[in-house]
Amino acid sequence: MNAPDTLAQEFVQFSVEAGVLRFGEFRTKAGRLSPYFFNAGLFNDGARLGRLASFYARRLLASGLEFDMLFGPAYKGITLAAAISIELAREGRNLPFAYNRKEAKDHGEGGTLVGAPVAGRVLIVDDVISAGTSVRESIAMIRAAGATPCGVAIALDRQEKATDADGRDAELSAVQAVRSQLGLEVVAIATLADLLAYLRSGADPALEQHTPAVQAYRDRYGV
Repeated sequence: MNAPDTLAQEFVQFSVEAGVLRFGEFRTKAGRLSPYFFNAGLFNDGARLGRLASFYARRLLASGLEFDMLFGPAYKGITLAAAISIELAREGRNLPFAYNRKEAKDHGEGGTLVGAPVAGRVLIVDDVISAGTSVRESIAMIRAAGATPCGVAIALDRQEKATDADGRDAELSAVQAVRSQLGLEVVAIATLADLLAYLRSGADPALEQHTPAVQAYRDRYGV
C-alpha cells in the first residue's frame, strides 16, 4: 500500500477543522445521497483562504505542471485565482491572473475578462469539477483570447462517476472526462481516497464511524 500523501492528509484535516468538510447525509446535484459534503465557500475568512491558497500553491509547485498564468471562473474561481497568485509569489513564482464576469461590461473597456491579459499557458483554478461546465466555458474564453488552456487545479477530486443528460451514471468521473475528452491535466489537492485514508488513520477518532458509509459510497459510485 502506498504511503499516505502528507499534503492531502493535512488538507483533509484542515477542511474538517474549518467546517468545510462535513459528514452525515447530503443530497448531491446528481440526486445521490452522499455521506460527506465539501463546501469550499466556507473558506470564508482571511486565515482560511490564505491557508487554502497555500495548499493549492504547494500542490501545483510539486506537480511539475507548467503554466504562465491563472484563470479563475466566476464566481468562486475569482478569489481562488487571486489568493493562489499571492501564495505562488511568496514561493518565488510571481504570475499574473485573470477572471471573467458573468455579464459583459458595457462601459469603460467592456468585455467579460478582467485582470491580466490572457496569454500563454493558462491554468484554470476552481474548487471542484462537478459537471465540467465551468471548465468548458473557461476553455472557450481562454482560446477566444488567443491563449492555451493547459490544466485545471481543484481542491477535491470526488472520484465518482458523473451523470449523463438522463441522470444515469456515466463511465467516467467529471475529472476523468476533463482529462480524456478535453485533454487537460487536473491537479487536485486531495481525493476521495485521501479522505478515506484520513478517516482510517485514527487522526480524528470522532470521525471513524463515518468510514463504512464513505467506503460504501465509493464502492457504489467510485471510479
